[in-house]
Amino acid sequence: MANNLILEKLEGVKARFVEVGELLTHQDILSDMDRYVRLNKEYKDLQPIIEAYERYKLALSNVSSTKELLSAEKDEEMREMAKAELDQLNASIPEMEEEIKLLLIPVDPEDERMQ
Repeated sequence: MANNLILEKLEGVKARFVEVGELLTHQDILSDMDRYVRLNKEYKDLQPIIEAYERYKLALSNVSSTKELLSAEKDEEMREMAKAELDQLNASIPEMEEEIKLLLIPVDPEDERMQ
């Protein structure tokens, strides 16, 4: 999955998460229990996606800063530590992308009826 495509999709999800969070505080929503329950469920459903997104963004940022460190660092021991961290980050990013893909799959309404 291309980084920019996943980040673009996740920015949209985050915008909706923030919007729903704000809506949940509005008086007209609080007085409409059906709408409040729907929005609260949506908010809770989006939360794991947002948490995965934040971890993913942090990992991408760490890759970037580690690459910068490698290009500037002269101390061989520090370079080795940075290389090891970079290898670990590069290995974890595809796993994070797979987790996000799974989280982005829409929930089947039939699954909810069975519970």
